[in-house]
Amino acid sequence: MVRKKKTNADESSQSGRLGDFGSAIAQICEEKGISKEKVIETIEAALAAAYKKDYGKKGQNIKAVFDERTGEAKFFLVKEVVDETMREFVSEEEEAAKEETGTAEAKIEPVETAENEEEKLPRFNPERDFTLEEAQEIKKDAQAGDVIEIALEQKKDYGRVAAQTAKQVIIQRIREAERDSMYDEYKDKEGEVVSGVVQRIEGRNIFIDLGKSVGVLFPSEQVARENYRIGQRLKIYIARVEAGSKGPGITLSRVHPEMIRKLFELEVPEIFAGTVEIKAIAREAGERTKIAVASTEEGIDPIGSCVGQKGTRVQAIIDELGGEKIDIILWNDDIAKFIAASLSPAKVLKVDVKEAKKEAIVSVPEDQLSLAIGKKGQNVRLAAKLTGWKIDILGVKPTGEEIKPEEKEEKNEDSEADSEEIAEEKKESGESKE
Repeated sequence: MVRKKKTNADESSQSGRLGDFGSAIAQICEEKGISKEKVIETIEAALAAAYKKDYGKKGQNIKAVFDERTGEAKFFLVKEVVDETMREFVSEEEEAAKEETGTAEAKIEPVETAENEEEKLPRFNPERDFTLEEAQEIKKDAQAGDVIEIALEQKKDYGRVAAQTAKQVIIQRIREAERDSMYDEYKDKEGEVVSGVVQRIEGRNIFIDLGKSVGVLFPSEQVARENYRIGQRLKIYIARVEAGSKGPGITLSRVHPEMIRKLFELEVPEIFAGTVEIKAIAREAGERTKIAVASTEEGIDPIGSCVGQKGTRVQAIIDELGGEKIDIILWNDDIAKFIAASLSPAKVLKVDVKEAKKEAIVSVPEDQLSLAIGKKGQNVRLAAKLTGWKIDILGVKPTGEEIKPEEKEEKNEDSEADSEEIAEEKKESGESKE
C-alpha cells in the first residue's frame, strides 16, 4: 500500500510538471506568435545540443525527439551513407603527410580558385558518414544518399555548460522563429493601411509601433506640412516589408497614392464590396487628390457613394489626411469627356484630342483659365496624371456672348415685340401730326 501511494504521488508531481511545461509552451506561442510545432522543434534542437556537449563527439550529428505527452526525449546519431562520388576518402598516412607539407603548400599556392573549391568534395568523417559496406551491415538495402539513425543511450544528468548551451539554442531559435513569424505576418499586410502609434522620433525619421513590430516613416514618405508627436495615433500605409537580422524592416508611407484607395475602402462600403470602383488616382500629398470612380452596377451613383450623406464619408478621409482636398470625378470611356471632367472645377468649352500622341488641347473661357491651371499648375498637372494624357489649356476670349438655342428664341421673340411697339409708336405720332 505504501509503495502504491508513493507511485501515485510521483505520477501526480510528474503530471504537474508536464502541465507547467505545456502551459509554458502555450504562453510562448501566444506571446511570440509562433506555432507549437516550431517551439517543440526548438526544444529538440536544444536537447540535442546539450547531449552532444556532454556525451557526444566533435563532428557528430545528434537528433533529439521530444515526447510532449510523457516529457521524455530520445536521442539518435544520424549518419549519411556515402561513396567516392560524395566524399573524399583520405587514409591516415595521407592525412599525416598532408599535415606535414601543408605549410609549404600554403606558401606556394596560398589562394585557390573558385573552380577548384567547387570541384573539391567534403572529406569523409566517420562520425557523421557511413561507407556503403558499413551501412549494409546495419541495413541490408542501404544505398548511397540514405540517412541512418542509430539510437543512443538516454541521459538525464547534464552539466552546467550543457545547460547553458541548451539555453542559448532556445533563445536564438525562438528569436529567429519570432522574426520569421513577424515577417510573414507583415508581408501579408504589404499594401494595406494599418493604425499605429508614434513611438519615437530620431532626427527626421519617425518610428511607429504597429503592435508586434515597429515600422519607419522616412522623410521622403512624410507629408511636408504634417507634424508628428510621440503618442500620436494615425493611419499609415505599409509600403514595403523586408527580412532583416533584427526583425522585419517595415517601410511606412503617408504619401503613397494607394493609401487613398485603402482609406476609401475602409470608409465606403460600396468600394469594399466592389459595386463602385476607383479607376485612377492622382495625388500630391498634403495638397490635393483627384480620383476617378465608376459604378459596376446600374442604379448606383459612384460619386454620391464616395461623398456620403452630407459629405460624411469623404470628410472622414479628409480629416485623416490633415485637410487634403479630394476631387471625386466620374470615369468616362470617352477620353474627351473624361479630360473635361478631370479639370473640375473649371468649365471646359472644347477638347481636341490627338490619339497618336495622347495629347489634348482644352479650350476654356478666359476667366476660367487660372482655375483650370490651378495654383502653380496643380490642377492641370493632377488632371494629366489622372488621365495619362498631356493636356494643353487655351483661354478663349469672348467674341460675343454665347447664346443657347432656347435663349436665342427668347431674344428673337423680344426683338419682334420691340419692332411692333416701335411701328405702333410711329403710327400714333403720324396720326397726331395730322
